[in-house]
Amino acid sequence: MRTEASGTPAAAARPRITPHGVPLPAIIGHRGASGYRPEHSAAAYELAFALGADAVEPDLVATRDGVLVLRHDAEISTTTDVASRPEFAALRTTKEIDGALLDGWFTEDFTWRQLATLRCVERLEGLRPLSATFDGRYGILRLRDLLGLVSAASERHGRELGIVAELKHATYFASLGLPLDELLRVELAAAGWDRGAPLAVESFEAEVLLALAAGGLDADLVYLVEAHGAPADRVARRGTAARPYDDDVSDDGLARLAASGLTGVSVDLSRMLRTTGEDALAATDIAHRAAVAGVQTYCWTLRPENAFLPPSARRGQSPGAPGDWRRVFELVMRSGVAAVFADHPDLAASVREAALGE
Repeated sequence: MRTEASGTPAAAARPRITPHGVPLPAIIGHRGASGYRPEHSAAAYELAFALGADAVEPDLVATRDGVLVLRHDAEISTTTDVASRPEFAALRTTKEIDGALLDGWFTEDFTWRQLATLRCVERLEGLRPLSATFDGRYGILRLRDLLGLVSAASERHGRELGIVAELKHATYFASLGLPLDELLRVELAAAGWDRGAPLAVESFEAEVLLALAAGGLDADLVYLVEAHGAPADRVARRGTAARPYDDDVSDDGLARLAASGLTGVSVDLSRMLRTTGEDALAATDIAHRAAVAGVQTYCWTLRPENAFLPPSARRGQSPGAPGDWRRVFELVMRSGVAAVFADHPDLAASVREAALGE
């Protein structure tokens, strides 16, 4: 357990500095080493640290009885074996979450005891068939399980490892009487992770982050920015008049984020890159502009497969084949970002070492 209260801001993904003064982006295992094992499984998290990740990113959603569990979304048919479990067939339903109509099974309709019987499966089976060979081997984790896993991994690897926790669908869960910020505070305090721990909390909705700031949580607070659209909390208040994400990454928007007390902005990969003449790629200036405003920049998500790369970096026709991922990773890492999310932490670490001289 982590019980020390340092009195200083948490440093889950702050850039480390080499003896030559070169800032090195932290590597965050995106849902663990999710390129190699089913996401959010214990094996994915343990492998992420073994492959060089400095922190891992769990997505947090709530059960009916208020337990924070690690799942990509509230709907769990693509990441668990729930669809094959006859005892839960009656829980299948259709819901609207953040403006999207979804059919399936939802964590808020299960108790933790029920969810604990399910097994993890690979969400991107078509792109990652090797990871899919591990389907069914691992159970679902709670946040409290991950906190213990990370503490144990820190001792095993002899270095302080962190967590960058994403609160998913905060407005939606609050409407159900399951406020994620309050549930998170309780979990962190119980595990000794609420003061001085290597912790960051992120969300696509600023309101839940500001609630955590007002409550005095000692963590970096990172605002996630999609490539398009507007955040769900603003849409819930303003409808079609809601300010878009584009506004948040303008110079004025970044300044507002800093003034509100948020410490970071985490942007989609498409916002980090621009196409120059003849389909060449270059980094945008967002990390520099954010630094001027007083916030750190994170980037999600570095992945090697063609399906996730800009068109000019793709190689061949197969979506699951590796493209020119090294060039993309290096451009992002040299842009001034504080941290990158990666499904394959070893690939990100290899680029960091080669490009930035770690």
